[in-house]
Amino acid sequence: ALLAHMKVECKCHGVSGSCEVRTCWKVMPPFRQVGNVLKEKFEGATEVHPKRVGSRKLLVPKNSRFKPYTAHDLVYLLASPDFCDRDPQRGVFGTSGRQCNRTSEAGCELLCCGRGFRTAQAEVVERCGCKFHWCCSVKCKQCQRLVEMHSCR
Repeated sequence: ALLAHMKVECKCHGVSGSCEVRTCWKVMPPFRQVGNVLKEKFEGATEVHPKRVGSRKLLVPKNSRFKPYTAHDLVYLLASPDFCDRDPQRGVFGTSGRQCNRTSEAGCELLCCGRGFRTAQAEVVERCGCKFHWCCSVKCKQCQRLVEMHSCR
């Protein structure tokens, strides 16, 4: 995901940018771009199982209807557990009771696996009105405010 999307950047050195000497280096792609590539690969990943062919062990697609994978594809041996529901044997805590952000892009509906969420009012105490005192200390007041908290059912 990184190597395939690296770019070359160059800088010219010399009198008034005359480019007598040019220095070039490779730069990583933006984090968002790498994430998008990995997400796309994850969504198109192929489940495989080991198969012995002569003295070699190969990974072949579990479903013969799928095209053979390439060196650039993502493959997996075991399907991921369902992270929505609690499963102590697999170390999955589930999302019930987990706090969520109703206004984020993923939102509570996705995190709560479609089970919905509860909304409650909570009073939080925060530092506020902080002032720097010369030299070397910061004094703050304590402020209370009411916030909405959302948690998965």
